[in-house]
Amino acid sequence: MNWQRRLNMFLMDNWIKMVIAVLVVLLVILAVVGMMSLESFYRDLTLAQLPMQILLVGINAVIFVYLYMTIFRSGFAKLDKVKIKGEQVDVKWEDVLGIDEAKKEAWEVVQLIKDRTRLMKIGGKVIRGLLMQGPPGCGKTYLAKAIATEAKIPFLSMSASGFVEIFVGVGASRVRKLFTRARSLAYGYGACIIFIDELDAIGRRRNLVSYGGGGQETDSTLNQLLVEMDGLKDKQQDVIIIGATNAAEDLLDPALLRPGRFDRKIYIDRPNLEGRAQVFKHYLGKVQYDPSIDIGRLARKAVHKSPADIENIIKEAALIATRLGKDVIGYKELTEAMERIELGIKHHRNTTERERRMTAYHETGHLIVLYLLHPTDDVFKASIASRKDTLGVVYHSPREELFSHDREHLLADIKVSIAGYVAEKLKFGVTTTGVSSDFRQAMAQAHMMVWKLGMGKNGYLGDYTAIPEAQLSEELKNQLNEETSQILKECTQEVEQLLKQETQLLDRFSSELLAKEELEYDEIDAIFKEYGKTSSRKISFS
Repeated sequence: MNWQRRLNMFLMDNWIKMVIAVLVVLLVILAVVGMMSLESFYRDLTLAQLPMQILLVGINAVIFVYLYMTIFRSGFAKLDKVKIKGEQVDVKWEDVLGIDEAKKEAWEVVQLIKDRTRLMKIGGKVIRGLLMQGPPGCGKTYLAKAIATEAKIPFLSMSASGFVEIFVGVGASRVRKLFTRARSLAYGYGACIIFIDELDAIGRRRNLVSYGGGGQETDSTLNQLLVEMDGLKDKQQDVIIIGATNAAEDLLDPALLRPGRFDRKIYIDRPNLEGRAQVFKHYLGKVQYDPSIDIGRLARKAVHKSPADIENIIKEAALIATRLGKDVIGYKELTEAMERIELGIKHHRNTTERERRMTAYHETGHLIVLYLLHPTDDVFKASIASRKDTLGVVYHSPREELFSHDREHLLADIKVSIAGYVAEKLKFGVTTTGVSSDFRQAMAQAHMMVWKLGMGKNGYLGDYTAIPEAQLSEELKNQLNEETSQILKECTQEVEQLLKQETQLLDRFSSELLAKEELEYDEIDAIFKEYGKTSSRKISFS
């Protein structure tokens, strides 16, 4: 019976306290009996001295306990863990949004925990280790809590960095205490989950030779974790260890990943378009917002954003709306929040009129080429407001998740990068230092296409960066560099031809930026349509 197991668990955990309590009661009874047998004078004298005696005993007890715990009982190894009953975690399955694929895999774990009795009858075993990998802010901790809630079992949470201290042996001691507590809870509740966040803090590959005590301490902590996970095989209690990490799998020690330990893995990626819409709807539901906001449009603008990123956008938008004296969050506050998080806050610099005009034409060059030539990206916003170390920016975003790029996409990136230089050159005959970062991006892209991806025209295939440069002939390096330079020249010529044809657009957008300082996508799109410019390859934000 479960209640009998929990009663036994309570007695095992608290028998020392119960014995002490009984002894204290007996001592009090004996003291009262002894006092009653004394004459009235001595009884009054004893009672008068009693408060001071109690104070001195208390001080001595505090000193003794402190010394005992810190010196003799590894007090420095105090375990900083959080124990919560599964039903008290209160993260329901439907609360986990934007990671549906990972939820499907995790649901299998929930079912195995729920059906563990039937599983054991047929000779199966509940999984021991589950590793969650993925970018930060995608919901690994949230999903682990949801598993505990659905399975209705206790949940012990601890960060891996909390195991390791400068004192040798402390980490291993904390691991032992954590697993001892987990086994006790599993005995009482049928199962228990241990969640170790940032597992790579103790789970990195061990070195054959460790220099300094820190590395040895981390290795000893990892060794103890491996031993404890192996020890679970011989126990009747079901303890499931869930580890979470942002690090690549090959950075973890192979012993952690072998069968019987973290042998089941769930990769939690950033949400797709539908997932981002769900996350936006969830977090917007917690604030006052304009109901006319198109959530699908926001989701399309937030490509590659994690749930934590989206939550941060909503919080920043609320701050902006408050500063502006608004009662609800509007679409403009949300886009301003995205821009502020990505690019930083605006800085009002005193620039000359010529510098502002050159900046406006520079950003207009980026804007026109991005809108008309890029096959996958589009303009999110154009601005000549100073942010960080830039005088202006054209913020662009992919229309959809792309995990690989073809030659057309990479060439379009190069054209967008050098468009600012071309626009300055066409209008003013000279260029500014603002082209330096653009050139760096364009040259890095062209170099990668030729040297690594085999995307040149002269038939050089392979990743030449994998070969030590000393082993490459000077002739081959010159030919590869010449092809890199040729890509830049051809892209520059195409951009120059386009901007010469679109002189009216170049002047129009520049004047709009000078007048308004910033242009949103809707304003940009309207001007292009005014001039009869559209692109059938693109999906509208609206």
